[in-house]
Amino acid sequence: MKRNLIVIVCFLLIAPFTHAQKAVSEQMAITAMDKLFKDARFTNPEKGPTWTYDMGVVLEGIAEVWRNTADPVYFQYIENWMDQYVGEDGTIRNYKATEYNIDHVKNGRSLLFLYKVTGKQKYLKASEKLYAQLKTHPRTNEGGFWHKHIYPNQMWLDGLYMAQPFYTEYAALMNIPEIYEDVVNQFTYMENHARDAKTGLLYHGWDESRKERWSDPQTGLSKHFWGRGMGWYAMALVDVLDNFPQDHPRRKELIQILNRTLTAAAKFQDKKSGVWYDILDLGTREGNYLEASASSMFVYAMAKAVRKGYVSSSFQKNVDKGYAGLLKEFVTPAGQDRVDLNRVVEVSGLGGKKYRDGSFEYYMSEPIRTNDPKGVGAFILASSEVEFAKHPKKKKPVTVTLDNFYNKEFKKGPSGQLEPYHYLWNGDDNNGFFLLGRIFEQHGAKLNTLADAPSAQKLGKSGIYIIVDPDTEKETQKPNFMNEAEAKEIAKWVHKGGVLVLLLNDAGNCELTKFNVLPQQFGITFNEDSRNRVKGNQYETGAIEIPTGTGIFDKTKKIYIKEISTMQIKDPAKSLVEDQGDTIIVTAKYGKGTVFAIGDPWLYNEYVDGRKLPKAYQNFDAANELVSWLVKQAK
Repeated sequence: MKRNLIVIVCFLLIAPFTHAQKAVSEQMAITAMDKLFKDARFTNPEKGPTWTYDMGVVLEGIAEVWRNTADPVYFQYIENWMDQYVGEDGTIRNYKATEYNIDHVKNGRSLLFLYKVTGKQKYLKASEKLYAQLKTHPRTNEGGFWHKHIYPNQMWLDGLYMAQPFYTEYAALMNIPEIYEDVVNQFTYMENHARDAKTGLLYHGWDESRKERWSDPQTGLSKHFWGRGMGWYAMALVDVLDNFPQDHPRRKELIQILNRTLTAAAKFQDKKSGVWYDILDLGTREGNYLEASASSMFVYAMAKAVRKGYVSSSFQKNVDKGYAGLLKEFVTPAGQDRVDLNRVVEVSGLGGKKYRDGSFEYYMSEPIRTNDPKGVGAFILASSEVEFAKHPKKKKPVTVTLDNFYNKEFKKGPSGQLEPYHYLWNGDDNNGFFLLGRIFEQHGAKLNTLADAPSAQKLGKSGIYIIVDPDTEKETQKPNFMNEAEAKEIAKWVHKGGVLVLLLNDAGNCELTKFNVLPQQFGITFNEDSRNRVKGNQYETGAIEIPTGTGIFDKTKKIYIKEISTMQIKDPAKSLVEDQGDTIIVTAKYGKGTVFAIGDPWLYNEYVDGRKLPKAYQNFDAANELVSWLVKQAK
C-alpha cells in the first residue's frame, strides 16, 4: 500500500509537466481561462463584471504566455475581458474614481497593453481616467498614496504593486517625466517606514496617524511580515523598472531597494521546501503554512531581477529551489494541459468593518483557496520567467544592433510629440519588432539600437546588425541613403565575423537603387520589383513553402511574406529559398562573417504575434529558428 501511494504521488507531481506541447505557464493559463471569474461578481448580466485587481493579476500572466507562444487565444481572452468594462469613449464600467481605492488602478496595465498592441483609443482614454485618480488621490503628509479613502493615512505594501507599475508605464507613454521622481518616492516612503532593520523584511502596513488599533502607537506599523504583501512590493519593483528611464539619476535607488527586499526574502526561504510561509519569519509557529501566492511572487521577482541584471546571479539558486518548491508543494494536475494551484490565501488586510487586527491569529483565520486569482496570476508570471530563462544561451551574450539610421521614421505619439517608430524593438504595435527582440533576448542576446551612420568601430561590440526597410523620400523628409563608404565599413565588419541581416521591402516602399551598393559587396542585388501582392485576406498569395535541408528552418514549412523584392545573386551568395524561379531568401559567407537577406521585413509583430495570420503560416516558428541560427553564427 505504501509503495502504491508513492507511485500515485510521483504521478501527480510529474504528470502535468510531461506534456511536450504545453509549458506549465500555459497549463495554468488554460486553467484560469476555464475556471476563474465565473462567480456572481463577474457573471451578473445587469450589473456587469466587478472592476477588481484580481482580474488584472491574471491578465498580466496571460499576456506573458501570449508573448511566449504567439497563440491568439490568450490575447483574445484579455481583450474580451477588458471590452466588457471599457466603452468606446473610455468609460470604465463599475469603476468609481471617487472611492480612491488604489487597488482599482491595477488593471490600467492591461489597458495600456491593449492600447499599445491595437492602437485603439478607447483603451488609452480609459487609462487616462485611472491616471486622473492618481493625480487627486489622497496622500500622507510626506506624499505617499493612501491605500484607500476608507483607510486614511495608511500605506500598505499591496498599494505599491497596484499603482506604481501603471503610473510608471503611463509616464513613459505620455512623456510625463516628473512622475518618475514620485514613483521613487513612493517606494522610498514605504521602505523607510515599514522595513525592519534586523530582518530586512517589511511590515504589511503603516498608519501615519497611529490611530488604528492594528498599528503600533510608537511606529504606526502593523504587527507582522505578511508574505504576499512583500511579494506585491517585490513584483512592483521589477515591473516598474521595465519602463523607468535607464538614464534617470534615481533609477539606481529602485535597484538598491529591490536588492534589499529580495535579500531579505531569500533569508526566509524555507530550506526544506524552497518556498515561503504566509507569515515570513514565523515558519516554526504552529498554524503557519507554506503559501503559494507569496512564493510565486518571490520566484517571479527574483527570476526577472536575475535576467535583467538587477541583482547578483547568485539569486539563481533561490529561483531554482523556489520554482521546484512551487511545483512540488502547490501544483496538482487538473486534466490534460491543466493544473491547479493550491494553498493560496484568499485575502489579508488591516482594519475595515469586520475588523482585522493584524494579529497572527487573524492572518491564520483567512480562508485558503485553490486557484485564487492572486496566486494564479503570480504563478503564471513566475513560470513564464523561469521557462523564458531556461532557453539555451551562449556563454558570452551576443549584442544585436537594430539600425535606426537608414530606417528613421517618425510619427506623432499619444503625448502629441514626434516619436521614432516603424520596425523598432520597443514597438508593441503591428509595425514593431517587440516580439522579435523578445526572441533574441530568450536566446541570451542583448538588444541595441544604432541611430548613427554605421562604421566598423561603432559595430565593434555587435555580433548581429539588422537593417530593415531603408527609407524613401516619401517616408522621411531627409532620408539617409546608403553610400559606398558606409557599405565598405559594414562589409569590413562582416568580414571580421559580424552577422548582417537585411530585411528590405519591395520597390516603392523601400529605397533599393542606392542601397544595393551594400548587398552587392556580398554578391546580392535586390530587384526593384514587388512580388506576392496580397489583396485583403487572400493570404495564399503571400505563401512561401520552405524546402527541407535549409540548415536554418527545420520545423518551419510555410511562411507568409507579401510585397517583396526578389534577388539576383552571384558568389559568395547562395540561394536558400526559391519560389517559381524567383530567389526569395539568400545567405552568404564573407570572410569570417555571414549575411542573411530577404526582400521583406516579414518578422514584425503583425505577422508574428498570431493575431492575424491563419495557423498554417509559421512566421513565429521561423523567427525562433532564424534567431537561433543567427546567434550561433555570431563570432
